[in-house]
Amino acid sequence: MTDTGRRRAPGMTAEQRREMIVRAALPLVAELGAGVTTAKIARAAGIGEATIFRVFEDKNAVLTACVAAAMDPAQVLGELQSISLDQPLAARLTEAIEALDAHLHRMGAVIGALAATGPRSRPAPDSPEARSFSASRAASQSATRQAVLELFEPDQSHLRQPADRVTSTFLGVFFGRHRLGSAEPVPTEDLVDLFLHGALTPAA
Repeated sequence: MTDTGRRRAPGMTAEQRREMIVRAALPLVAELGAGVTTAKIARAAGIGEATIFRVFEDKNAVLTACVAAAMDPAQVLGELQSISLDQPLAARLTEAIEALDAHLHRMGAVIGALAATGPRSRPAPDSPEARSFSASRAASQSATRQAVLELFEPDQSHLRQPADRVTSTFLGVFFGRHRLGSAEPVPTEDLVDLFLHGALTPAA
């Protein structure tokens, strides 16, 4: 047999295949929650259903991986770090809130769909999976806080308190805004103005 010089494309690693399956599954999970089937995920990924079970133990493992992917801060961190520090602080914070809002929306779509479609088994609190998830969440929160802190630091000389403390307060206000669940949330520009300049007029 003569060698035609053609080579087969290298196969995916197990981790690459997991990532490909999760990317295909995420929009389905956001739409169908726990009701999504591995057959639908396989069709969306363009693979056979058996391929899923070569890299995931069961459907619940796929759902757990989707939750982790939805909570992955990589995209929001990239958006926060790309905010220009040359623009005014108010503009920086407005962009930060928009990026954080989008991140919460992505998480909420997946987690909310799963919660609405019934309980699913979760790893035991002391299991390696649970400890890994907890550590990942803490690292995500720390990295997000650092990215927001860097938006305040150029204006440290104009802040009434250290940038670190102002960052904590700002994030507390931001996340508190979501926990209140107001039907008419405060517009982003108004929230930034209120945070930076307070509720009282200069005369008051």
